[in-house]
Amino acid sequence: MSSASTEKKGHHQWSYLEGEFVEAKDAVLPITTQAFNYGTSVFEGIRGYKSHSDGQVNIFRLDEHINRLHQSASILMINDLPDQQALKEIIQSLLHRNHTSGDCYIRPIAYKRNLLPGSGFGVKLSGVSSGLSVNSLDMQTYVKQDGLTCTISGWRRVADNAIPARAKITGSYVNSALAMEAAMNGGYNDAIMLNHSGYVAEATTSNVFIVKNKKLITPPVTANILEGITRDTVITLAKQYLDLTVEERDILPSELLTADECFLTGTGVEISPVSKIDFHHLRSTDTDSIAIKIKTVYQKIVRGELSDYNHWLTSIYSINNQVEK
Repeated sequence: MSSASTEKKGHHQWSYLEGEFVEAKDAVLPITTQAFNYGTSVFEGIRGYKSHSDGQVNIFRLDEHINRLHQSASILMINDLPDQQALKEIIQSLLHRNHTSGDCYIRPIAYKRNLLPGSGFGVKLSGVSSGLSVNSLDMQTYVKQDGLTCTISGWRRVADNAIPARAKITGSYVNSALAMEAAMNGGYNDAIMLNHSGYVAEATTSNVFIVKNKKLITPPVTANILEGITRDTVITLAKQYLDLTVEERDILPSELLTADECFLTGTGVEISPVSKIDFHHLRSTDTDSIAIKIKTVYQKIVRGELSDYNHWLTSIYSINNQVEK
């Protein structure tokens, strides 16, 4: 890989930190920050895509991501975030300031900062101030495109009554890291985790779909999964655009091993077909597979090629305030 391509994948010059835009190299927090010590922060992963038609960079489903960030933050009692429109403009302004001209990734983090005066020492959510940061970077597709290999993990997905599954809480991702490391050490690309009832939950950073007898099946939100925005996109497209039957129900591990196809969905992995789960080979990468059909439609939508879904796209330049360049 050339040094130019390596540099292009780095973080953008500017970040947003606690009310102002600062150079990313100067965006630092004290080691006493509560979120650093206790994992008490929430985040979103958001992507922007360059349109094939006009070269415009559009953020995919920005409103839904911001709404989920607010919901996650409320669970950790982070109640002083900028409102929906203000946070939207912060993100747009940041990308504008960074002269973003291609595919990108945006990471807002709302976090617990410092104990307030008079608040006793300890692990807590009340009596702690909050902060907000947003950083961005150039990002192309980064997972294998010829089919992922997955294993059924021995690590169980954290239960909702232990750490809320519907919130993207940073501390909970140690669960994913442990499962991913075990999978990679076994020669796999990712791991599919079960919940404590023994049903399929999700992969380490993505939701899971299987195809059986031309039906699309995915675990329900009650299976201790994150309610993925890409997951919701796939369900919507499958029903509206591809006229597929979608079942949201519990999936047993043996169903993974007898499925026709499997694919993972998430902002980061996008739509990623799985070619093998443990010893079972799947047809997910066949040219006529449902996984490939959904992947193709998804790529058209994020690139602005299907006008019926342009309401999911937000231009980084569609802001009313003047942004310093």
